[in-house]
Amino acid sequence: MADVTLRELDGRALDEVVTFTSELIRIDTTNRGSGDCRERPAAEYVAERLADTGLEPVLLERTPGRTNVVARIEGTDPGADALLVHGHLDVVPADPDDWSVHPFSGEVRDGLVWGRGAIDMKNMDAMILAVARDWARQGVRPRRDIVIAYTADEEASAADGAGYLARRQPHLFEGCTEGIGESGAFTFHAGPDLEIYPIGAGERGTAWLKLTAEGRAGHGSKVNRENAVTRLAEAVARIGRHQWPVRLTPTVRAALSELSALYGVEPGFDSADFDADALLARLGHAAALVEPTIRNSANPTMLQAGYKVNVIPGVATAHVDGRMVPEGEEEFTATMDRLTGPDVEWEFQHREIALEAPVDSPTYAKLRAALEHFEPDAHVVPFCMSGGTDAKHFARLGIVGYGFSPLRLPIGFDYQALFHGVDERVPVEALHFGVRVLDHYLRTA
Repeated sequence: MADVTLRELDGRALDEVVTFTSELIRIDTTNRGSGDCRERPAAEYVAERLADTGLEPVLLERTPGRTNVVARIEGTDPGADALLVHGHLDVVPADPDDWSVHPFSGEVRDGLVWGRGAIDMKNMDAMILAVARDWARQGVRPRRDIVIAYTADEEASAADGAGYLARRQPHLFEGCTEGIGESGAFTFHAGPDLEIYPIGAGERGTAWLKLTAEGRAGHGSKVNRENAVTRLAEAVARIGRHQWPVRLTPTVRAALSELSALYGVEPGFDSADFDADALLARLGHAAALVEPTIRNSANPTMLQAGYKVNVIPGVATAHVDGRMVPEGEEEFTATMDRLTGPDVEWEFQHREIALEAPVDSPTYAKLRAALEHFEPDAHVVPFCMSGGTDAKHFARLGIVGYGFSPLRLPIGFDYQALFHGVDERVPVEALHFGVRVLDHYLRTA
C-alpha cells in the first residue's frame, strides 16, 4: 500500500480533472426550479468512473431523473469517524446569447475551462473523481472512511437531492461526523501581495418569503383607499430600506479578528462605540468576505399584481430573498412582522437553517495546513457564506460542514462574480492546484 503522507499525484490525475470538468459541463443539468432538471446523465457519468476504481456507487432518486450518487471509500482505521465529501451536479440556467462561448461547450482554451458549472461546481465534482481514481491506481487508502456524495437539486430546494438523502437514506452516511463541500479555499486577492484563502465555517439561513396584500378591486379611475398594490408597495419599500442591526457570530468575529491582524487594525469589539461598518472600511478589498454576513438581510426580488392598466386588482404579491445569521431567526421574523404591517401577510416559501462550524477544531487546522502545504504564503481565514449549500441538509445528520473547494486563482480573476454569472470559467492551473490540495487533505484528515 502506498504511503498516504508522502506522495505525488500521477500525471493522469491532473489530466483527468480537466477532462472531467469539461465533460461534466457538456452534460446540461440546468435547474430552473420547476422540476424539469435531469441530473441522471451526469450521475451516470460519475458513477461509471467511480465503479472503474472498484467502488460500488449507489444511484438514488426521489423523482425519476433527479439522480444522486453515493459511494464509500473504506479507510484503514475502522474506529475513526467518517468524512463526507459532497458536490452537486445541477447548475443554474445560462443564456447562450449572453456568452462568448456556448455555456455547455466545456471548451478548453487559453488555459481555461469554459462553461456553466466551471466554478459552481462541476470543478469540485471533477476533483473528487480524479482523487478517487488516482487512489485506486496507486493503492492509497485514507485513514478514515470517505463518503462521496454527488447530489441533485442543490440550485433549488434540494428536495430531490441532499434533503432527500438526509431524510430517506441516512444509513449511507453512517459514521460521518464532518463534511466538506462547495465554496471556500479559493484565492482572494486582497492586494498586490496579500492572498487570502477563506474556508467556509458558517452559512446564513435561508428565508424565501411570499408577501400577499389584499384590497378592494375596482376601476382604475376611482378613488381607492384599499388598493392592494399600494399596500404591497409600501411594505416592499420598507423592507428594501430597512437597516438591519449588526450581529457578529463566532465565525464572523473570528474572520474579522484575523483580517484585522493582516491589516494592522485593532478591531475593538469590546469598545462601547464599536462600529462594524467602520471596521470593514479599514479592511480594504477583504471586507467583501465579511460584509454580507454581519447582519440579517431581506431583498425584494419579485412583484406580481393585476392584469389590465385600468383595473385595480384585489390581490398583489411579492417575493423576498431573506437570509438569517446564526441565532438571528427570532429577530428576522419579528422584523418582518413589523415591516409588512397590518395589511400585508407574509409566509416562508422556503426556509433553511443557518450553520456554524468550529474554527478551533482539528479539522479546520488540517484544512488550513493542506492549503499552506501548497501555498506557504497563503493567509487562511474562516468566513461565513452569505448564501447556503447542501451542508444544511447534511447537518441534520449531525455532520459539521466546511466549505472547501480549493482553487489557486490569478490576480484579476473574480471568482465570486462568476457564481451564476456570464462566461463562467476556471483556470486549468487552478484545477491542478485544487486536486493536489484535496488529495493531500483527504489523505491526512
